[in-house]
Parts: sequence; C-alpha cells; structure tokens
Amino acid sequence: MPRPGFVLDVDRSTPPILFHSGEGFRLEKLPAERSRVVYPGEPLAALRDVEASIRDALLSPLDSEPLPALLRPGMKLTICFDDISLPLPQMRRPDIRQRIIEAVLDLAAAAGVDDVHLIAALALHRRMTEDELRHAVGDRVYDAFAPQGALYNHDAEDPDGMAHVGTTDQGEPVIINRRAAESDLVVYVNINIVAMDGGWKSTATGLASYESLRHHHNVHAMRHSRSFMDRHASELHHSNWRMGEVLKASGPRIFQIETTLNNDTFGDRGPMSMLQKREWEWSTRDRATFVGMQAGLKRMSMATRRRIFQSWEAPYGVTSVQAGAVDAVHERTIANVHRQQLVPVSGQTDILTLGLPYICPYNVNSIMNPILVMCLGLGYFFNMYRGRPLVREGGVLVMTHPTPWDFHPVHHPSYIDFFEQVLAETTDPVEIEQRYEKSFAEDEWYKHLYRTSYAYHGVHPFYMWYWGAHALQHLSQVIIVGGEPRSVRRLGFRPATTMADALEMASDSVGREPTITHLHNPPLVMADVS
Repeated sequence: MPRPGFVLDVDRSTPPILFHSGEGFRLEKLPAERSRVVYPGEPLAALRDVEASIRDALLSPLDSEPLPALLRPGMKLTICFDDISLPLPQMRRPDIRQRIIEAVLDLAAAAGVDDVHLIAALALHRRMTEDELRHAVGDRVYDAFAPQGALYNHDAEDPDGMAHVGTTDQGEPVIINRRAAESDLVVYVNINIVAMDGGWKSTATGLASYESLRHHHNVHAMRHSRSFMDRHASELHHSNWRMGEVLKASGPRIFQIETTLNNDTFGDRGPMSMLQKREWEWSTRDRATFVGMQAGLKRMSMATRRRIFQSWEAPYGVTSVQAGAVDAVHERTIANVHRQQLVPVSGQTDILTLGLPYICPYNVNSIMNPILVMCLGLGYFFNMYRGRPLVREGGVLVMTHPTPWDFHPVHHPSYIDFFEQVLAETTDPVEIEQRYEKSFAEDEWYKHLYRTSYAYHGVHPFYMWYWGAHALQHLSQVIIVGGEPRSVRRLGFRPATTMADALEMASDSVGREPTITHLHNPPLVMADVS
C-alpha cells in the first residue's frame, strides 16, 4: 500500500529539505521546533488494464447512454482534448489522450460515422506544434486526420469559427468553437492533474473566445475565488458552471471523458528518482547522485539545463477513467484527485515556503519567464488548498526560483511588453485591468501571432497576473530566494540571496519567531487546512 501524505514537524535531527529552484535545486535547513513540512502521498497504484477501463467507461457511462448508442451514420462528431498545459511534465507515450481517442474512433468507425474532427482545446494558449500534437494523439490518429484538415488547434480569434450559444443569467455570453457548437455530439477527452481542471471548465474555457473568457478570467473572479482547487469556493468555476447550464440547454450534446493520474513524476529508479523520496530516506547512492547532478547542472548553460528538464517524460500511472454526463463524471474525477493529493493540515502558518520547479502550464518546451514565476507561485501553489490558505492573512510567502529576465520571443511576445511596459508603471491588478487589458486583447499584431505562429494570446499575461490577485491581497510580503534582483523587483517582490536572509526579511511582517510551513514538491500535494 502506498503511504499517505503527512505533516512533518521539523526538529534538530531533520535533514535539509529539498526545494525546487527552476532548472535546479536547493537544500534548505528549516528552523527547528517552529517549522513543518507537508509531504505528498506516494503514488497510488495504476489501473491494471487501462484499455479495459476505457472500454468500461465508454460502455457503462455515468448518467448517460453508452457511447455507441449516441453514434450514428451521417452525424457530425467532434472530439476535443486538453492541450499541452496538461499533464506536467508530459507523460510517457502512449499518452492517455491517444488511448481514449483511438477507442472513441474505433466505436465511431463501427457505427459508420465519417464526419469527425479533432480539436486541441487550447482557449487563448499557444498553438500546439506537429510534434506536440503527435505526442498527445499518437501518430496513427495524426496521420489519418491532420493532412485532411480534420485535426487542428482551436482558434479563438477566427471570426467565422466561433458561435454564440447563449447567455447566462449573469449576462455572461457563451461563445465557443463553431464546429463544436454545430456538432451532433462533442466528446471531450480530459486529464485532471489538479482539482481545478475538467468539468464545465473543459468546454466553457477550452473552446471559448476572449469575449466569454473575460467574464471569469478577471480580477474580481480571481479575488473572490478561495482556492481554484475547490470549485464550490471558486468564482472562476461558478462562472464556468453557469456557462455549462447554457451549453446543456442550447449547446451540443457533450460526452465527457475524464482521467486521473498518480503522482509518479520521476519514478522509483533512474537519474532523478531521489526527488520522489523523503529526505531522511535517501540512500548513500541517492545522496551521491544528487550531489553529482547538482555539480553537473552548475556547469551547464541555462539553455542546456532547460532542454534536459523539458525533455523529461513522467512515468505516470492512470488511476481512473470515467465518462458520461459532465457533472456526474467530474464529481467522480475530483474524488480520485483528492485521493492522491489531499493531506490534512491543522491551522495556518506565518510563513509559507515553496520551491518552484522549471515548469508550469504555460512554458512547456519554453522559458519560465518572471510573470509565469509569479503565476506559478501565487496563482497555483498558493491555491493548492481546501478550506483556508496554508499561510495566514498578512503572512509572508517565500519562494525559491532564479527568476531570470528572460522570455521566449515566439511563445510570449505580449509578455515581454507587459513586463517591460505595464509592470514598469504598476503591479496593481485592478489598475492593470482597467488601463491596459483592452489594448493588449484587441491588438491586431498579437492576434496575428496567436493565430498563425505559436504565441499566447495578447491578453494572456494579464490573466497570469490576475491569477495571483487573491494571494497579493492576502499576503504582506513575497520574497524570492535566488531570484535575479532586477526581475524580482519589477514584479513588486523582494529578492533574497539565502533562505536565512529571506526569513530575516519576513520578520518585518511576522515577528522574530514565526511559524513556517513548507509545501513539499515534487510531486503535487494539496493541503486540506482546518
């Protein structure tokens, strides 16, 4: 049986704790008697027969007829799937999306369905490359559909490619991909790596336009979301679910397929397997491997380190597959995510420490620029809780990351301008939204790059900044250890050279003997804070 997650109270015998720091690592000794570490559970057992589980889900769905009963000759079928933002890091082939899509296509062929399109549901994310699409759907599917134009990326700025389905009771327009809106059946293939994913967010966000997205990707929704990982406390999700009601009433029939993975990020053997272990359980070989890896990384250029880490494919195991009606499927999915990630934690802390890794949903095969560092720390990891934030109101967040002033010019052109122009004027999310969002969102050059190159939409850096709006309101200070000082200060945060320096700086807000909680990763963990 895999061991569950737990909270370790740090004492004088506790060894240094592993912190991610971009494309590298730090070992930090936390103060004894007033520090604790939230450790994730070990990977859950994978399904013994994934293909059989997929078949069972399609033939015995939740609150729906079996998928074969929904298929008929002459119908218009659209299969949509999550883009490269999931999972992180990417999984070893075959990707679970490929296995499910192949099973759906086999059933469609048997039913005589020949009008089939496949769409990467990327919302305002960058387009996926051919290699990235092949990894997700497999070579057989890619070669059968892409050459004839039936496998492609969603384009939220295509004036002829979007359809207005209806409006919610809160006045939110529901505008989604026209091919999906006009289909007889939409099959959505999802991967839930965190509790924020899936449900009505799949279609209401993944297939949406800016005009729809701006109604829940805004400062008000983010500030009123008490954890994006708990949809019942998230205004972001409330809006998506309202849009889901419109889709149920006026949109296409949706057959949702959701999957969950275990947290086997680095495996139990291999060059980075010690990263999955608890520090006091490292063997002599683990310690030697870690020291050698650290020394090797320091000798490499940043570009080489990025290439090595971005090429890593995780040996995840699939832990569940469920299909059918969106709401029923999602409830089952979330229970399985919580089974892997949720750890009970008693009370809040004065200081929350985080080691930020090299990857987030928006820099796959790319660069973790400073805006994404902010989003990952304050938007994602800060929100890895249910109940209350791990850190008290007025507390301090300390993160480790090199935070270089470095951007991918193809993927993140509007990020460069946001960082150099907007943040030079203000870091206040409300002011940023009011003064600058519209011009970036409607800029024709950014739209062109989004549609024809591999750029995130012009408005995307704004959403990344809003993602941290709740944390910015909640915290008194944000300190980044090891970050490039110029970049960190542009973000409005404070740079520190060492963890000891950061804790000393935090005392301005939380006193001389603060309590400290470290949310340990990898792999992912979610705190259930009482």
